[in-house]
Amino acid sequence: MQTVWVLGAGQLGAMLEQAAYPLALRVEPMDPDAPTLPAIGDRDIVTVEREQWPDTALTRHLSEHPNFVNADVFWRIADRFHQKSLLDSLDVATAPWRAVEDDSRADWLHSELGDDVLLKRRTGGYDGKGQYWLHRGQDGDEVPGDWQGAAIAEQKIPFMEELSLVGARDSSGKQVFYPLTLNLHCNGILMASVAPLQRVEHLQGQAEAMLGKIMDAMNYVGVMAMECFRVGDKLIVNELAPRVHNSGHWTQAGACVSQFEMHLRAVAGLPIKAPEVRGNSVMINIIGVERDTRWMSIPATQCYWYGKEVRPGRKLGHINVNHPELAAVRGALNTLRQQLPAQYDEVFDWVAAQL
Repeated sequence: MQTVWVLGAGQLGAMLEQAAYPLALRVEPMDPDAPTLPAIGDRDIVTVEREQWPDTALTRHLSEHPNFVNADVFWRIADRFHQKSLLDSLDVATAPWRAVEDDSRADWLHSELGDDVLLKRRTGGYDGKGQYWLHRGQDGDEVPGDWQGAAIAEQKIPFMEELSLVGARDSSGKQVFYPLTLNLHCNGILMASVAPLQRVEHLQGQAEAMLGKIMDAMNYVGVMAMECFRVGDKLIVNELAPRVHNSGHWTQAGACVSQFEMHLRAVAGLPIKAPEVRGNSVMINIIGVERDTRWMSIPATQCYWYGKEVRPGRKLGHINVNHPELAAVRGALNTLRQQLPAQYDEVFDWVAAQL
């Protein structure tokens, strides 16, 4: 079997590994701190489950291999300064922003971007981490010293909702896309996704044009996710992820080809195809909650547990709910609601409002 080496050994790598077998591929997720270096064959492929990684002997070994797919892409997306500059150069809508220089002050950022300004670390930061708000006239309205020269500043966007698009591109330039996904974030962490959704279908073409332009500009191969704010009928790019993405987990149950299989097809030079959608899908992230095996008995559900130590705020698994009939989806969600803690009530209320 041809081997696909994955830089990173978290849950995304594990799900790539699961998706590989029907393609006659062998996936090997690699911990960046692994003490031994693998022997990578001439036909093997190197890909990632993360766009940033520490500088270790293993990461250098993988990322410097000639078959490292998208080698010239990750630095442009992992650093928010370069990611924003790329979007501006392509005339793809994103929140107005400024680089935070060594001498940047809050009063200047407010004059440029408005009363409410979000600082984001140029690198790192996820699930709401690596962010700092500036509010004109309030306590703490100053750029912290360790953020100067290490961040970008964004204008606050009065968005209606958050949408994401997962697409894929092969080495010949062929592109395919999944339906737009509606997402709920709480404290910066993705809690639930719903797809497909008829009321946002009219935005699909706009989203595909944006993500397609980005992938073409970087000659990207594989799956990429684009997170957007919706303002009226305009989409504004918030973040890009050059890899499989949490908001695409619903495709495991809701499409003929999951995002994980699609990524492997693309990087390994196998045919990619437009994914046929199966029924109605909802994904619920399991955050900081012990596994309850009763979830596995609920009709129309698929449960994924990542095998991690349970800690508050940590992503530990997800549950996909999928069925052709909305009534069956609602019934599964109602049962699941009874088996999750009360803090999930707002999540289920949100999902119910979308269905």
